[in-house]
Amino acid sequence: MDMHMLAALLLGVVSVITLILRSRLDPFAALLIGALVTGLIAGVSPDALVTSITQGFGGTLASIGIVIGLGVMLGKVMEVTGAATVLARMFIRLFGKNREEIAMATTGAVVSVPVFCDTAFVMLHPLVRPLARHAKRSVVALSIALAGGLAISHHMVPPTPGPLAAAALLGLDLGALFAAGALFIIALLPVVIIYARIVGPKLESQRLGYTSDSEEEEQADETNQDEQHNNAHIGPWKALAPILVPVVLILTNTFSQALVPGSHFAALATFFGAPAIALLIGLLIALYTLPSKRTSRETIVGWMGTAAASGGTIIFITGAGGAYGQVLRDSGVGSALGTAVSEWSALPLFMVPFVIATVVRVAQGSGTVAIITAATLSVPLVESGGLDPLLAALAVCAGSMAMPYYNDSYFWVVTRFTGLSGSAALKMHTGMLTTLWLASIPLLIIASLVL
Repeated sequence: MDMHMLAALLLGVVSVITLILRSRLDPFAALLIGALVTGLIAGVSPDALVTSITQGFGGTLASIGIVIGLGVMLGKVMEVTGAATVLARMFIRLFGKNREEIAMATTGAVVSVPVFCDTAFVMLHPLVRPLARHAKRSVVALSIALAGGLAISHHMVPPTPGPLAAAALLGLDLGALFAAGALFIIALLPVVIIYARIVGPKLESQRLGYTSDSEEEEQADETNQDEQHNNAHIGPWKALAPILVPVVLILTNTFSQALVPGSHFAALATFFGAPAIALLIGLLIALYTLPSKRTSRETIVGWMGTAAASGGTIIFITGAGGAYGQVLRDSGVGSALGTAVSEWSALPLFMVPFVIATVVRVAQGSGTVAIITAATLSVPLVESGGLDPLLAALAVCAGSMAMPYYNDSYFWVVTRFTGLSGSAALKMHTGMLTTLWLASIPLLIIASLVL
């Protein structure tokens, strides 16, 4: 690889990571500055560089901005109406006694599809302590199972923002990524359950109790009564419909294009299975079936406003990732990187995005930022024809699970609610996600043989 191009790439990446870790700037501004650094060092004229950034930003948001906004709004409705809690109770009943870890991990995997894992853990953790007392199970073990199930879906399947962004940046069909990510989830859930059953009971004695047992039971009873009152009109299928319908529509679109392309059915499936349309339908189902009849219009509009505010940051970061990717393409850095890496036999090509995502995740803590950065830098590998886009997306999503610790907000949510600190907290959460990260490597190897 030309040293000039290599310097442009390395200095751009270093700029992004340094600004995120050491400056007052957020990832949105850091990615834009990284794009400027890369483009200017690569020799792109200022006018052309501005054009690349604006076109990359707009082009990325044209394909993904609406989907992220709708996904965040759907998750907010699921959260505030209690539908996510209804799903959790359904899975606990479904799996039965002595399978509580399986129930909590599966609950997390399903609920995290529309709801951010941080929010979902806070929302569902009140179920853990009563369930642990009733079933005589370890609170830490059930917490690990819940946190792990939430984390896998958060990192591996859309409409979670990270996988959504990866699909947009790599030009990948959402249905294909959802189906492949779901297979990874199925394969990794047993790892979570085994880890929870082995490690959880060993850490139970180190769990800090913030309230006495009697106060905890009273709080749990009050929480259950409030939830039962708020969720009385929501049945399991009503709670599941806003998630299930969009997924079915998107997958129907994917399979119809493969099985009956050009048919009238495929045309209908293309319209209703477009991610923006499918998620809009899911949001409408949620808005008109989940809130109680006495919920005012102003309240519901307030929910949407809150969701839009939280989703805006993700949309901006995703757009900045698209701008950076466009600069890599237009400057020639991307094609030079693709050629150089394809000739490098020391590391399988699909491991390059995996390693990039791992490094970025460990450096700055956010799995979403790690996915966006790694997917952006993987675009040249895909465009050169050396790497399948689906395999690249799976690699960046799996790599983003690596070694969460004190710079990760989810780490603090999980460990503080569970009541662990110090080395026990690291064993609980960092150990679990790192185990999942390692377990994903053989799955990627298998995927590389198929794709």
